[in-house]
Amino acid sequence: MADTAMSDAEVGPNAPGGDTPPDVTRLRGRGCWTEAALLLAPYAERSPAAATRRAALLIECCMFTLDGWAEAEDALRTAEALARTDDERGEAACERGNLAYLATLFGLRDRADEARAALMRSAALLAPGAAGRPLLDFRRGLVAENLGDDPAAARAAYRRAHAGAVAHDDVLLTSYTWRHLAGLAARDGDVAEARHGFTESLRIRVELGYAVGVAPALTALAGVTPDPEAGRLRAEAARLFRTLGGVPVWLAEELPGELAPDAG
Repeated sequence: MADTAMSDAEVGPNAPGGDTPPDVTRLRGRGCWTEAALLLAPYAERSPAAATRRAALLIECCMFTLDGWAEAEDALRTAEALARTDDERGEAACERGNLAYLATLFGLRDRADEARAALMRSAALLAPGAAGRPLLDFRRGLVAENLGDDPAAARAAYRRAHAGAVAHDDVLLTSYTWRHLAGLAARDGDVAEARHGFTESLRIRVELGYAVGVAPALTALAGVTPDPEAGRLRAEAARLFRTLGGVPVWLAEELPGELAPDAG
C-alpha cells in the first residue's frame, strides 16, 4: 500500500485517556491493542474519556491489522453513548470519522460521506482550544488528501494539526504531522524537506518507544534516501516487521524484496 494511503491511516495520536493504567501506552506501542483494550475495559464502563480511548485503540488495531472492525464499532458505540459534554461528544465523533475513513480507505465499504459528516460534527462540538482539536485537524487532512485528492487542503490541515500538537505537547501526534507533511513534500518533489520530515517522525517514534510505527517511518525515509542507505533502512524495517508479527500488514506490499525468503 502506498505511503500516502496509510498515511496513513496510521491513526495516530494520543486519544483522551483519563485515569487509566500506564501499561496501556506501552502495550499500544508494541501493537498489543487487544490487551490494552482489556486493561481499559473496567474504566470504559464509567468514564467517557476511557471509553473513547478504548475505541481509538481498537480502531487503530483495524488500521494496522485490517481486522477487528466489529469490535471497534461496538466500542465506539459505547463511547458515543457515554459522552455527555460537547467535548466528549466531539472526541467520539472524531473517532467515528476515523473509523469511517479507514473502512473507505481499505475498501471495506464506502463510508466517505459518513467520515466527512462525523468530522464536521466533531468540529462543531469541540471548543477552539480543546485538546482534541489537533487530532481532528490531522484527520481532516487525511480525508482531504486520501479521499478528496486535495493536497492543498490536506497541507493546511496538517499544519494546523502540527501547531496544535506542539501547543498541547502531543509528541506522538507531531510524528504523524511530520510524516504527512513530508509525504506532501515528496509528492511535490522537495526531497530535502521530505527527508527532514520523515527523519523527525522516525526520531520521535524511536524516542517514545512507539515500536509499531517505526517500520513505516523507516520505509518512508528510505523512499527519499539514496542507496545504499535506503537499502539499510528497508532491511531494518523488514526486521521490525517480522519482530512485531507482521504488522502493519500493509507494509508487506512496500517491502517485497526485503521479506522474500532468500533475502536473509
